[in-house]
Amino acid sequence: MNAVLYVVTVLIWGSTWLAIKGQLGDMHPTASIAYRFALAAVILLAWARLRGLPLRYPLRVHGQFVLMGALMFSTNFVCFYFAEQHLTTGLVSIIFAMSLLVNMVFARVFFRRTITAKMLVGGGVGLLGIVTVFWPEFQNFGLSSGSGQGVVLSVIGTLVFCLGNVVSGKTQAAGVPVVQGTGYAMAYGALLMAPFAAIFGGGALFQPTLKYTGSLLYLAVFGSVVGFGAYLTLLGRIGGERAAYAMVLFPIVALLLSTVFEKFTWTARDLAGVALILLGNLVMVVNPSLVRRVTGRPAPAQEPAAPAPADR
Repeated sequence: MNAVLYVVTVLIWGSTWLAIKGQLGDMHPTASIAYRFALAAVILLAWARLRGLPLRYPLRVHGQFVLMGALMFSTNFVCFYFAEQHLTTGLVSIIFAMSLLVNMVFARVFFRRTITAKMLVGGGVGLLGIVTVFWPEFQNFGLSSGSGQGVVLSVIGTLVFCLGNVVSGKTQAAGVPVVQGTGYAMAYGALLMAPFAAIFGGGALFQPTLKYTGSLLYLAVFGSVVGFGAYLTLLGRIGGERAAYAMVLFPIVALLLSTVFEKFTWTARDLAGVALILLGNLVMVVNPSLVRRVTGRPAPAQEPAAPAPADR
């Protein structure tokens, strides 16, 4: 069962980037984001209601939900949706994969958790991989270029998402269950997007095409509800460090899909850069106990493991 949950998490998270591409067109990204998280919020809160879970919280806690919605379920996705107008989905996903490193840095800043040598080495290798993949963009960097804008938007979206993880961590530490907290945060994220959708949407309320509707349902139901539930269940069963391997593997799925559907052409530089990114993330999340299980020999002494990143 754990293997099934793990495969579901990796495949869904890896495929959501391509599904976002299906949202780009006549509809303004803010409208697509509002629809996506409004639908996901209805599903989560309805599920909580059917389960008899508490849904009443003080106004102060709702303020935290609003902040989570602004960071995790609106602003960051605006960055990613616009970034995918300039970059392939696979490239956006590998920038987002570095949220593992950013989460660890923020855990140090906001929660006083230790940054280990393993984390520093892994983060450095991963950053070297990103520079390798995007070296032509860095050489000719300029906000006037589409690829430059895509890189900047992806980085901003990742940073904002990780700030949302900090708020989510504090909310959960205060005793707010994940399902209700996420449902409310998604609802507020959708509400925050609604005025922008009305202003910038150009009067288009919905795009009733099979491609748009299908991608919207996939992102809301699978990307925002099923993938989230699978990851949390896995987290509770096998622990955060092992569950965090999903952050390492889902960019592979995204890149493979980008190769098939977006005609992404691999170069030797791309292969080397992606290998470095995956290696860096692997170094950061590797569990010494896994070495003992695989080799049957004691693993070298390591510093305490870092917490797993919050779910996408």
